[in-house]
Amino acid sequence: MKNSIPACSLLIASLLLPSCCQLPELGAKKMSSNAVLEKTLINSGTNVRVETWSANSSRINLDTPHKWKVSKSVLHGGRQENVDVIDVDNGVLRFRIVPTRGMNIWDAHVGDFRIGWNSPVREIVHPGFVNLDTRGGLGWLEGFGEMLNRCGLASFGAPGTDVVPSNTGAPTEVTLGLHGKISYLPASRCEVIIEPAPSRKIRIRGYIDETMMFGTQLRLVSEIWTEPGSTTIHFEDEIINLADKEQEMQYLYHCNFGQPLLDEGTRFIAAVKKVFPRDARAAEGGLAGWDVYGPPQAGYTEQVYLMTLYGDKNDRTETMLQNKAGSRGVSLTFSTTELPYFTLWKNTTALKDGYVTGIEPGTSYPMLRSIERKGGRVPVLKGGQSYKASLGINVLPDAAAVEAARKRIAALQGDRKTTVDKEPLSK
Repeated sequence: MKNSIPACSLLIASLLLPSCCQLPELGAKKMSSNAVLEKTLINSGTNVRVETWSANSSRINLDTPHKWKVSKSVLHGGRQENVDVIDVDNGVLRFRIVPTRGMNIWDAHVGDFRIGWNSPVREIVHPGFVNLDTRGGLGWLEGFGEMLNRCGLASFGAPGTDVVPSNTGAPTEVTLGLHGKISYLPASRCEVIIEPAPSRKIRIRGYIDETMMFGTQLRLVSEIWTEPGSTTIHFEDEIINLADKEQEMQYLYHCNFGQPLLDEGTRFIAAVKKVFPRDARAAEGGLAGWDVYGPPQAGYTEQVYLMTLYGDKNDRTETMLQNKAGSRGVSLTFSTTELPYFTLWKNTTALKDGYVTGIEPGTSYPMLRSIERKGGRVPVLKGGQSYKASLGINVLPDAAAVEAARKRIAALQGDRKTTVDKEPLSK
């Protein structure tokens, strides 16, 4: 072909481009002007990766009795080789962030109470060892083990096909994998910001791009923060359309809990407006006991329930998972405007096979994107536009905390009824 450019010349040209081109500034946030500590741990634009680092209350005084610490390290061995992790301990609550895996949260602890689950996947698997396309698009499960996974950004839900414009503009069928790509994309930039009193916030901020030529151009800017002595992890996220044209986006928090919180008699509690089954399996038994969990059962097939929730006058809501005794639990707080659709995933299989439940607020249900689009549940961002979502994961370490959450949820429900629809989602 005349006037063509050799591939080697394109490669050389790409290597000569300024490194800042790897991470455009759209969506970049300035460090806090009053922060007592600001540290960049990862920045692809300046070729920075700090392997080990820490800061703690013995070095930085936040005027609090709680001894806190933030540390960065790199994992080695097996499929976790070269995975970056950030451990946060606010003096009461400890949790692990994984910048290499979409800024996910591996697990959390308050004292001896572990929040997370025991997956057959024991290691924090590096994305390089995962083929998302394997097993008909179920490759996402090869590394699934976090307490919190992010799903999206271009799509999430069941694997299948969809139709999108090709590079020529012609409608083209493409295959979408389970829950999208964001959980297996590494942060291009990651920062720690420590704020002084009175806020005393410990912030971890990450930037992750899901981009390609003639396709998706989306960025997640995620800020995870807590305060000394708190039992809550806060998420403040922004999904940005980096392109000049309109783009669809989908986003879901896949929050996963197993033993010791999950066991026979554990109950899900929420101010439910409407609940219905995803499919015929979930519809078995007419939805009797849909909000209560059974014991581990070998060969159990997952059941999924879809719902909409009531909120307060500001559209804020809360959901809770509590153990049978009501002595421990965890709750999620979020906006029903930002995250209007809620999914409850029950997978009470044998312990060795992954005894777990997922409580999942999102921008849509985890069905095929074509189904969600038809139902009007897929947001569309204009060029440069962004979508914001926030979430609080609240550890409830005792009966008093569980009872307080139960009363808040009961107040949200009030005398408003719950509609139980026994028919699976049709559109």
